[in-house]
Amino acid sequence: MATIQEFAVVIDIGSTKITALAGNKTANGRIHILGQAQVPSRGIKRGVVLNPEEFAYALKELIGRLETQVDHTITTVSVCMAGMAINTAVYEGVRHIETGIVSQSDVDYLEQEASRTPLEPGHRIYHMFLRNYEIGDESDVTVPVGHEGRRLLARYTIISAPASYRDSVAKALSKLGIEIGIFALSPLAIAEAVVTGEEKDLGVVSVDIGGGTTKICCFGNGRMQYMAVVPFGGEVITRDLKEALSILQKKAEQLKVEYGQAIGDFAEEGKFVAIPGSEGWEHKEISFKSLAYIIQARLEEIIDSALLYIEKSGLPDHTAQGIVISGGTSKMPNLVQLVKYRTGMDARLGFLQFKLAENADIDKTAFMGALGLLKIALRSSLPFQQNKLEAPPQTKNNTSRRGNRFFSHLGEKVSQQIKLIFEEDNLNS
Repeated sequence: MATIQEFAVVIDIGSTKITALAGNKTANGRIHILGQAQVPSRGIKRGVVLNPEEFAYALKELIGRLETQVDHTITTVSVCMAGMAINTAVYEGVRHIETGIVSQSDVDYLEQEASRTPLEPGHRIYHMFLRNYEIGDESDVTVPVGHEGRRLLARYTIISAPASYRDSVAKALSKLGIEIGIFALSPLAIAEAVVTGEEKDLGVVSVDIGGGTTKICCFGNGRMQYMAVVPFGGEVITRDLKEALSILQKKAEQLKVEYGQAIGDFAEEGKFVAIPGSEGWEHKEISFKSLAYIIQARLEEIIDSALLYIEKSGLPDHTAQGIVISGGTSKMPNLVQLVKYRTGMDARLGFLQFKLAENADIDKTAFMGALGLLKIALRSSLPFQQNKLEAPPQTKNNTSRRGNRFFSHLGEKVSQQIKLIFEEDNLNS
């Protein structure tokens, strides 16, 4: 009789690419990658779906590639994405305790009140995190239930964004007969992959410089405190090079990736790179220094914009560890030094903070958001996060089995997602 194995499937929707992973846990708690796929983003700009039909076509191609690898029809996926319209708010609620002993119902009442916080029209709460409890004169109570006191105060960080973020993805996936499991905003998924629990305790900021956006997630006292998205990323550097040199987009991108660096003063003197002409046009050249200064100017704009949000969070004075930098642009030589100089904070490059199975062959930088979300999905006990894989598989042609299935959307509970994010477990071993 064939055995049944659970595996999770996740999709990270970015401005320049959409990545997907299928994976499960090994006996020693590591993550085993069963399949991986990547397609260029279609119908998306700065993390927001603008053309549903183009977007649905990209998802169909992505899922098809992944199903070929796992040799099974995928029915449920967890998704992360982020546009610039993300809002962070702090809810503060008070409950008077008539009995003098805090009960679970008192805690639940404040959580429910926080989940009903008024939002901007068309927005919904995607994540809610406890900041702290206060009982009487005692602040930062860890376990309020059973504590003596007449006044319970609770503070929550509330992350909201347009409801259309999830709705547009759910609509596209429903056409493929696929339901959404966890829906997370991608700054959280990325931070889950690159930030340690110790760093969250001390205070740290995750800054992911992607193609179309720069995603920011701030932590203090072990908890997520603030989230924001800067509406531009590494693509603005490519665009500047394209316009400054009057060259094709793909040549500008290649120039940036192969020869660029983050600080002009560090570039070699008297060294040039030739740019071949095409269609009869003469070749061009640019010095390493000039190239680096163009890149540095745009990087400084990105870093300064991120710093404005970090300062808005109120955390810089408490961010002992500094900034963790990830994203495709993080590969730029001397970027860490530039971030330190512009922000006055310490910085390091982001790398995966949990172990994969030994046979994993994956570009961790490109799949960082998907890896973080995969960890969250595998840690979840919610049954709808899992797909079933028969071993050995019986069907060889998955695409033909997809048909016109349509599953109703699952109801959402904010409280389910609160406890899924950033809890340490044996995946870190």
